[in-house]
Amino acid sequence: MFNPTLTKKNEKPMEVTANIKKLFQTIYRKQNKEEKSGDTPKIKVSELISKMSFYYEKIRNTVDYKEENLLHKNAIERILRRQIIIQGVKNENDIARHLLTELIRAGYLPNNQIEESKTYELGKVIGKYIALKKYCLAGLTKVNGAKSKMTDWIIAMAACDLEERLGRDAVKQMVISNMYETLRESIKLPEDLPYEKDKDIQIHIGIHRNYLKFDEEMIEFILFKYFNAGWPDAGDEEIAALARNITSLRQAINNQVDHPLTGQLNRIINGYTVYFTILTDVIEDDPTGVYEKIYTDPKAFPRLIKKFCNKRYKEVKSKLRRAGVRSITYIFLTKMILAVILEVPVILWLGQTINNTSLAVNVAFPPFLLLLIILFTRLPAEANTAKIIEGIEEIVFEEKQRKKTFLLRKPAKRSKAMNIIFSAIYSITFFLSFGLVIWVLNKFYFSIVSIIIFLFFLTLVSFFSIRIRKVTRELIVVEQKENIFKFLADFFYVPIVEVGKWLSEKFSRLNVFVFILDFIIEAPFKIFVEMTEEWTKYVKERKDEIV
Repeated sequence: MFNPTLTKKNEKPMEVTANIKKLFQTIYRKQNKEEKSGDTPKIKVSELISKMSFYYEKIRNTVDYKEENLLHKNAIERILRRQIIIQGVKNENDIARHLLTELIRAGYLPNNQIEESKTYELGKVIGKYIALKKYCLAGLTKVNGAKSKMTDWIIAMAACDLEERLGRDAVKQMVISNMYETLRESIKLPEDLPYEKDKDIQIHIGIHRNYLKFDEEMIEFILFKYFNAGWPDAGDEEIAALARNITSLRQAINNQVDHPLTGQLNRIINGYTVYFTILTDVIEDDPTGVYEKIYTDPKAFPRLIKKFCNKRYKEVKSKLRRAGVRSITYIFLTKMILAVILEVPVILWLGQTINNTSLAVNVAFPPFLLLLIILFTRLPAEANTAKIIEGIEEIVFEEKQRKKTFLLRKPAKRSKAMNIIFSAIYSITFFLSFGLVIWVLNKFYFSIVSIIIFLFFLTLVSFFSIRIRKVTRELIVVEQKENIFKFLADFFYVPIVEVGKWLSEKFSRLNVFVFILDFIIEAPFKIFVEMTEEWTKYVKERKDEIV
């Protein structure tokens, strides 16, 4: 068993904090955990048949671009929606078994390692959400799609609940606990800021948003649990009571999601996310060896941090390329094909001449622009690594703990006149940005249709470039220096990115490929996979009988 109390040699070394000792112990126990006995029945699927589901999932994720860390949760949500809404499965244990089987086939869960008893555990959870859905819908009308929106939200909460139960990681939970304890003591509010009662929950959800990369639905689920502490043991009466107050509950959740402190807390928490991420990398490499070096060779610890910083930087570079390829593939499959197919017929219908140059530009421009953006994305410099070393030492050693607190400022409130002036300037910037692009395209004799398609892809690629470069920015802890070129670039580029975000959100709902996969192909495909697996079992049984 790993013992975090070692004999100190020569001069008195710095003392590791109690929380970081717990992190060392948690990582050590995880790495030296004994495998459970194989006597417990496990859920096992055919590896050969599962390959069909695995590749289907790859295709599905290609045409519906989502962050990699959200794929597991989104798959659960999709399966639940199909089972409950489309196929109308009533029995919660049947839903749970289908869910686990499909997740294993798709490669989200390991084969022959999930105990069959997990079916009943998850079935109980699913049953509560089905009951909540029944009680909530009973008091709603079909006006404005209220029932549909409520059903979607409840299924999203169920997916988050199940994903948490299937993906708990002891190390990450310990990191969250350490980060929360550190920040809770370090972050202070001014006396005239009336958010003291919200501070703790805002820090908690901020850690999940930045460290675990939770999306809005997952943040809402944390708040759902926060406002309903008795939910894990809720019976029918408690569920019915919750349904009666569901509107006020959702309003309370939304108030916390859109809290005025969110922006300031995110900037602070992002730095500590980097510190704890690199620290975890260092410890996981060799818990015992790292702990011994802290006491026997203090200078080795900063070198280790630098080594793993550089390793993370290289991983980010690879991740950046993968994200670029995924983005271009997604845009090409879901947007470009349809746009280019429509461009020629529309131009001919309008009686205009086809410009081969504009066609070529509209096809080649999106990947070329994204390639340029990726190539010119700079990795963090040495100053960033030095800041990370300093930050990690602050949370590891008692003697170096941060003494200065983070004092949040009161959110600025602009006057109506100032907002009107800024809105007017932003509108002028908007028209200047797009006007300049249109003027250049006119010089190359682009038709109105070709110009619209070019602008469509310019805004989309610009938005996706911001998203994929986020993986690099997340490792930066030093304050970025402002210069006139960056100011001008932001001045004209932000309107283009904002339109790209709006288009991405709107057109994601009109993704014809996702619609075809989810509502036409997926259900029959899953039935086919199920029948194929049952057939292979039947053939094997007959073969065993013959032998």
